[in-house]
Amino acid sequence: MAQGGQENEGFPRVLRFAHHGVVSAWRERERELIRRGVDLTLISAKRWNEGGADVDLDPGDDDFVVGVGTVGSHPNGFLFNPIPLWRLLGRNWDIIDLHEEPCATQTAQILALMKLRRVKAPVVMYAAQNIPKVYPPPIRWTERWAVHEAAGAYVCNTEAGRILQAKGLRARPTLIGLGTDLSVFTPSDRDAPRTPLRVGYAGRLEDYKGVDVLLRAIALAPNCTLDIAGDGPQRDELAALSVELKIADRVTFRGHLGAQLPEFYRELDVLVVPSLPTKGWLEQFGRVVVEAMASGVPVIASASGALPDVVGDAGMLVEPGDPVAIAEALRAIAHPITWQGVREAGLEHCRQYSWEAVGREHRAFYDQVLAATTPRPADDPEIVVVAYGSPDALREALAPLAEFSLTVVDNSSSAETAAVASDVGAQYIDAGTNRGFAAGVNLALDALEKRGAAGADVLLLNPDATITPEGVRALVSHLHADSRIACVAPRQAAPGASHPDRVVWPFPTPLGAWVVASGAGKLDRRAGFVIGSILLLRGEAIRDVGRLDERFFLYAEETDWQRRAVSRGWKVRYVPDVIGTHVGAGTSSDSAVRSELFHSSQLAYIHKHFGTLGEAVYRAGTVAGAAVRALIARGAARRDARWRMRFYVTAPPAGRDANRDARS
Repeated sequence: MAQGGQENEGFPRVLRFAHHGVVSAWRERERELIRRGVDLTLISAKRWNEGGADVDLDPGDDDFVVGVGTVGSHPNGFLFNPIPLWRLLGRNWDIIDLHEEPCATQTAQILALMKLRRVKAPVVMYAAQNIPKVYPPPIRWTERWAVHEAAGAYVCNTEAGRILQAKGLRARPTLIGLGTDLSVFTPSDRDAPRTPLRVGYAGRLEDYKGVDVLLRAIALAPNCTLDIAGDGPQRDELAALSVELKIADRVTFRGHLGAQLPEFYRELDVLVVPSLPTKGWLEQFGRVVVEAMASGVPVIASASGALPDVVGDAGMLVEPGDPVAIAEALRAIAHPITWQGVREAGLEHCRQYSWEAVGREHRAFYDQVLAATTPRPADDPEIVVVAYGSPDALREALAPLAEFSLTVVDNSSSAETAAVASDVGAQYIDAGTNRGFAAGVNLALDALEKRGAAGADVLLLNPDATITPEGVRALVSHLHADSRIACVAPRQAAPGASHPDRVVWPFPTPLGAWVVASGAGKLDRRAGFVIGSILLLRGEAIRDVGRLDERFFLYAEETDWQRRAVSRGWKVRYVPDVIGTHVGAGTSSDSAVRSELFHSSQLAYIHKHFGTLGEAVYRAGTVAGAAVRALIARGAARRDARWRMRFYVTAPPAGRDANRDARS
């Protein structure tokens, strides 16, 4: 997880949403942020069910909180009254902070209102969900939208962060624990455990909380008593189990304690958190662990969900569902030296979850987001050229760009190409053999990483393309105008041509092949990817999306990379006011070789993203379209259509190495 940075000297304006703000104690995070210079407004529910009871918002002295009516009662499935939200979103904010899960209905509602309101402030959001759930549509779609829109995320457990990244979060999640008031939860002055050992449990009485496992452990530990604080649907069943185990005289059900909970902790010698992992639930934090540690009470917990993160090395962990392991841990903690050591470790460990610490980390998180999303002058990019064949065009491409850092990867191992690179001060990399374009680019990226330039923007330039230094810097400016742009490409034309080449194309799809076959392909002007002859890649996007896929020897590698980028929430942009030249056909003078390379890569792309069935549909559509053109076209167009029809009928499945023969 990311670490906090330095605090900004400014006063960021933050609109924060947290429906649980009806509880005064949970607003301590906002109070700390305000004390640290954040100009914060909190949107809370006017009324919310907390702990089984409806709680009405009482702002008290918190003039920063605004209560808004809600419809629905599920924490991830309700809506705010949109009217006050619309009004508040119209103000000038630096950050919109959603302390709501990305899958939540209210998250989608707020994002939709932001779109309608044209709010440009970066959005950050919270996640605790540590199970990689796949939701049905439309929740799956709105969750994906939310994750892609997020400029940052803070999580209360590490697994939630990994899940967000797997679902497309570009930024590195920041781990911020849940806060606890250490002035309320304070230790007693005892320095040793008692006999019998007084064991405690605090929480809901539900089957997934594992209290039945704890009762069975107490039955194995005759020198222990058990106090249970909390209530829930399993209470009667647990009481009956204590009778069945013949330990009812050593078990006390205390019920819901509310404000008496701090005193309850101080009465204990040890707290046990026996939570059980289930298919649909894992402990997402475990605030009772922190409260007990702050109260000077050693903790024994299941190694389940987020509990190992929260307990750390300051308590004892046992396998979930194992009463024998809990009983053995109770016998160990009853030793005075062990008890004292675990107690002291817990008192020190819990300090990281004080509200002061949480406020400090959250403010640092805001500063990180603002630093990452505030436009700033960008450095010149690294320019990478993958060369093959005659160096004549390469010399013309590199000559105007000698002021930049240049890398030439030579797939033909040519002394002439090495000389051209030396003339302009470029780093020369001999690929040793013709590795193809994607592998050549990756060799250059490896070299940049070794030089300490792994985070730099990279301009991919074909050896038969040219762009001026002013054009390069204009592309950089456009790339960094929006923190979510992964790559940009300029307008391009052949030297002396009166009309520009087409730069923007829709992503190839099986259905798209049938659109082309119907004759409507020219009408499909959807923005998808931009061609790679002059393509500026953002350094952060390279790190997030990954390298080029070397399964694509030539062609479609830039299409594949951009599709992967878009699927992770990045944007692709065409910059028509920047102009470059591109001769084309520079990869080979043999048009038949170029055609086979191109269409083999198309099949590989379709197979990768749509599977065997998608490839079959794509082939059929392409063959159908080629067959029609072979009947009605004349001359070269007919010959091309016949060639294409034969190729798509006879080419080996793309799952095998379809373009191996074209690489020599």
